[in-house]
Amino acid sequence: MNDKLTGAEALVRMLEAYEVKHIFGLCGDTSLPFYDALARLDHGIQHILTRDERSAAYMADAYARVTDKVGVCEGPSGGGATYLLPGLVEANESSIPVLGITSDVPVTSRGKFPLTELNQKALYQPLTKWNTTIDLAEQIPSAVRTAFRAMTTGKPGSAHICLPHDVQKHSVSGSDIWVQKEHCNYPAQRYVADHEDIEKAAKLILNAHFPVLICGGGVVNSGAEQILEKIAVLLNIPVCTTVSGQGSLAGNHPLNVGVVGANGGVMPTREVVNSADLVFFITCRAGSTTTENWRFPNKSIPIIHLDIDPNTIGANYPTKVGLVGDAKLTLEELYKELKSNLQIRTKNCVDGKAVVTKAKSAKFEPFLNLAKSNQTPILPEKIVHLLNKYLPKDAIVCADPGTPCPYFSAYFLSDLPGRHFITNRAHGALGFSMSAAIGAAIGKPQSKCVSVMGDGSFGFTSGELETITRYKLPILMIVISNSVYGWIKASQKSGYDRRYYSVDFSRTDHAKIAEVYGIRSWSVNDPINLEAVIKSAIECGEPALIDIISQPLQDAAAPVSQWMG
Repeated sequence: MNDKLTGAEALVRMLEAYEVKHIFGLCGDTSLPFYDALARLDHGIQHILTRDERSAAYMADAYARVTDKVGVCEGPSGGGATYLLPGLVEANESSIPVLGITSDVPVTSRGKFPLTELNQKALYQPLTKWNTTIDLAEQIPSAVRTAFRAMTTGKPGSAHICLPHDVQKHSVSGSDIWVQKEHCNYPAQRYVADHEDIEKAAKLILNAHFPVLICGGGVVNSGAEQILEKIAVLLNIPVCTTVSGQGSLAGNHPLNVGVVGANGGVMPTREVVNSADLVFFITCRAGSTTTENWRFPNKSIPIIHLDIDPNTIGANYPTKVGLVGDAKLTLEELYKELKSNLQIRTKNCVDGKAVVTKAKSAKFEPFLNLAKSNQTPILPEKIVHLLNKYLPKDAIVCADPGTPCPYFSAYFLSDLPGRHFITNRAHGALGFSMSAAIGAAIGKPQSKCVSVMGDGSFGFTSGELETITRYKLPILMIVISNSVYGWIKASQKSGYDRRYYSVDFSRTDHAKIAEVYGIRSWSVNDPINLEAVIKSAIECGEPALIDIISQPLQDAAAPVSQWMG
């Protein structure tokens, strides 16, 4: 390592040392020294040029979810810094480590009204786990180390570093370029919950007749899928998930009830939770969606709650036992405790497999009836059913809010545990899934990646069709096309006596737009043709888009128990 580097070179070398392989971002004049360092140095990092900074952050988010590494995105000062923010907020609230790097006006220009001046530190402060603006180049190595430590330890989250233009040119000592290798991946430096609390939790579970597990996204973050399955099988316990918790068990597992709650849950899955005499929340915040506004379970049910973040425990439910620790490590210790005390388990416990079989049968029978219908416009159930039928086992589906999220949360079934479904549940911004599919495809190129979006979402993100073409990513895009912001219109129907206001827009030929970008495309309005088109699009090995003229959400049998009122 040379004794002296520029600030921009130091940043590149720090990212290289943290084993960063991809950066998602968009160029700007205040970022020129950083781009020049990326161009000149040999570092093994590929820069993915995006068409919007929001997209860059969403790509980094999904990339982090499928690689277990920190996702890195960057953008310039001013508008670029504001556009990067939505993705960092989403990642932070979803416990995903994403580093946002923004450039800024020179330190010497502050307060002199230069173009794009913005107090970025104040902007990002409440919305990231850690955040700083660099004033001196010598601070860069320490700032990067602090960011990676913050993002990967404890509750994972996003971080932001603001790097002024002149600081990128100032010198940094080469001896300061070192990293803590444990922070290259997440979760890092894990810890297990208190053993006494684990013993208490085991006793409560063994004394329960109808225990139910409800798992959030931290199970997959922690890599706890196998130990979760061992506990469920040992005790024959039904396992429910939040929307983000999908993949905690394989979708077809005989103990996997599926998603519960207001978005993706249905009456049979609600009944499982409602029948429990003990609920064990595992890396789940027990928020309004999962619990249907804290009604299921009700607050008289004994609760055990495991989370890496102590602030979630006892926030919404009186909790008998709180377990603060890493999901994988804590469940491993809990399994040992349960297995060694199995002989004292209460008699006449519920048959979890029978409970799940009954709930799934009641859930999927009406779904399959609708999925086989040739009604027009095409029903969303048919789309999900055909993707279940033809997608490879290791496929990764990225879904936007609106029509895709409830349908795919309820009915998409991956045969494998792990991260095979991604959606932005924290803030639910439209325009997420196409960019997320790009990040997932770059992070896991061996998996078929699918973006499912409504036509409202397509309008937010269509510029990234060029990105998909430029990098020749064989992503399948499904546009559920119904010319409406469906979630809002369905809420107006439910809560406002069908007073529809400013929610409908004109039909767009999304297939033609994709074709202009060089993407293979189909438009389908006849349900009889849909199966052959989906099969062809999956098998073509190229970027592909299917524009499906679909039933509007307000007219559909959507798995949503309560619309906004």
